Amino acid sequence: MNKPDIQPHPIPCRDCSAGMMHPRLITYFTWLGEELITVPNFPAWICDMCGKRDYDEKAISWLSMLLNPTAGNPTRKKLASAKPRSTPGHAHPSIDS
Repeated sequence: MNKPDIQPHPIPCRDCSAGMMHPRLITYFTWLGEELITVPNFPAWICDMCGKRDYDEKAISWLSMLLNPTAGNPTRKKLASAKPRSTPGHAHPSIDS
């Protein structure tokens, strides 16, 4: 059985107090440096009277993480590789020999 899509109920607009905020999927625009980034189907609440937009906090957090310039980089510094230790009594061959 498929569950029906559950739409949250509209809520009063905090800006104009006359309209209702409705959940919608919109195209979100933001600048990343000098590049315009567009994200289709982004969740937002939009007032039917004044047009005020509130964006879903989880979606904004997720998008910020994805657009972070350090995304994909290791979070810990790599340890410097240790030089091979010479074993007492065993000489390493020299390059000149």
